[in-house]
Amino acid sequence: MARKVYIDNIPLDEALEKFMQELEKCSYFKIEEEEIDTIEAQGRILSQAVFARLSAPHYPAAAMDGIAVKAVSTFGATENNPVMLQPGKDYIEVDTGDYVPRNFDAVIMIEEVNFIDGQAQIIKPAVPWQHIRSIGEDITAGDMICPAFTEIGPEEIGSLLTAAVNKVKVVKRPLVAIIPTGTELVNYGGYNMAPGEIIESNSQVLGNLCKKWGADYIRRPIVPDDKDQLLQAIENIKDQADMIVICSGSSAGKEDYTAEVVNKAGKLLVHGIAIRPGKPAILGIIDNKPVIGVPGYPVSAHLIFNIFAKPVIYKKQRRTPPPENIVTCKISRKLSSPMGVDEFIHVNVARIKENYIAYPLSKGAGVTTTLVKSDGILHIPRGSEGLEAGSPCNIILKTPLSRIDKTLISIGSHDIALDILRDELNKKYNLRLISNHTGSMGGIMSLMRGETHFSGIHLLDPQTGEYNKSYLKKYLPRQKWILIHLAKRIQGLIVKKGNPLNIKKLADLTNPEIRFVNRQKGSGTRILLDYLLQKENIHPDMINGYNHEEYTHLSVAAAIKGDACDAGLGIYASAKIMGLDFIPIAEENYDLCILTDIVDEKYLHFILSIIKDEEFVQKLTFIGGYDLTESGKMIDQN
Repeated sequence: MARKVYIDNIPLDEALEKFMQELEKCSYFKIEEEEIDTIEAQGRILSQAVFARLSAPHYPAAAMDGIAVKAVSTFGATENNPVMLQPGKDYIEVDTGDYVPRNFDAVIMIEEVNFIDGQAQIIKPAVPWQHIRSIGEDITAGDMICPAFTEIGPEEIGSLLTAAVNKVKVVKRPLVAIIPTGTELVNYGGYNMAPGEIIESNSQVLGNLCKKWGADYIRRPIVPDDKDQLLQAIENIKDQADMIVICSGSSAGKEDYTAEVVNKAGKLLVHGIAIRPGKPAILGIIDNKPVIGVPGYPVSAHLIFNIFAKPVIYKKQRRTPPPENIVTCKISRKLSSPMGVDEFIHVNVARIKENYIAYPLSKGAGVTTTLVKSDGILHIPRGSEGLEAGSPCNIILKTPLSRIDKTLISIGSHDIALDILRDELNKKYNLRLISNHTGSMGGIMSLMRGETHFSGIHLLDPQTGEYNKSYLKKYLPRQKWILIHLAKRIQGLIVKKGNPLNIKKLADLTNPEIRFVNRQKGSGTRILLDYLLQKENIHPDMINGYNHEEYTHLSVAAAIKGDACDAGLGIYASAKIMGLDFIPIAEENYDLCILTDIVDEKYLHFILSIIKDEEFVQKLTFIGGYDLTESGKMIDQN
């Protein structure tokens, strides 16, 4: 059978509707039940109504601590004419919940009784059945406690046990079988990876989503890129599982066989959906059970699984999905989106004064940390071509709004010091810091637009040799800000361990055999490099890799560590963390520009208290490459 290269482009809503309709035709959503102990039923869904087996209380019970009496024997009692009751004959002492014998019909609170010489003196008459819980006051035997499809919580468990319902019939949890595929995949647990090997983690992400949604999952062994082995893996699990998920192999590559195998084993419904990311997704039916083929990229796999598996799993259990938490934001920058495609973009969200701002994260479907960093998702429907900067948009939140309200955002230059500041703010003040790395000039522009609380900057003025001040006065003449010194740090050439190419100075970068990696335009490091190259009369075209850009110092170091290049300009701390060599080139000021009319005064105090703290200083000193003598000093303000 020839390999199918063409992938469809079915609209998202049509694909989902077709999938659900086919499952309905297969009677897939027919109730399957099992009986379990009530005490194990937390979070489960009742498959049928439950009726009480025992009344509660099942006897007349004292509702108060006191004495049980015959009401008639208390009639006429007043302060001026108290009634004395004889123990055993006229009353007995009872505690809350005690059985009240048939010959008594009222309870008097202990606070209203005065005991004198073994007798009980009362000054107020009791009325029949006061402070006595009648049989079935809470639950009467035969009453319905919970209707079918109730989700059982702690309160329901309490009522069921009280009514002597010790076992319940619940909707059986769906079992999702997850089959990872790919010859390049290896199981997690290793550290020293060979080039081309990829740790398989998608199955664990999707499996734990299943658990979150009330299903069970089983992760099958990794299947190499072989049609027959994949087909056999499906055959081995299809009778046991209620849903089969195949991780990767859904695209049109030479070893992407999932669609072909699904079609052979059952019925292929959809291969290719007008969605970004996740276009090569696969939907099918095997033995009247759903099959979902998710792309290998983590962000794509996560999105496809949420859109197609989640509603199936919830409906199979007769559960109602939790309501989406939606907040209206302003988008921080222009977003273009292709017509005819539903696009989903992960964003960070922060509150700037009275507005919530959404900051789009990287669109890379393979960036796993996007899912960790994301506060929510922006859906751009297929009829839209995108959003202009500042446009209102609805964000489906993952992070609680209460947490977002305690969030600071820093847009600008990257430094490891910001990671330490982030950790300390969270530990000491439960304050979240989001750091987006756009470079120093990107930070200046965000400050100018009022889209960030503060920015890390290290911009050298080539005319004066001074850092940062002239840029702030030029671009932020009307904003209120303070410039706080964080550290002096060493910039230099990061090279491989042992410096095998014997790189000693910038001029060595003109060797065409040396592969250079640069920082992005607008970053302080890029500006410093251009300044130094100009001083030495080195044209950028003379450097192999000048246009190869990374967005953080650690990314530069990682590229060198991974042999994607040989050298790059960055800070000493990044070289040390990656175990690389470092050739010092220049010392620079790394400062924080904080907008004082945006940042809460309390939060400003938190930031300053941390960067002046000895613990913060010690952590950066240990990393190396920093002079923190004047950390926390105010350099300038406006």
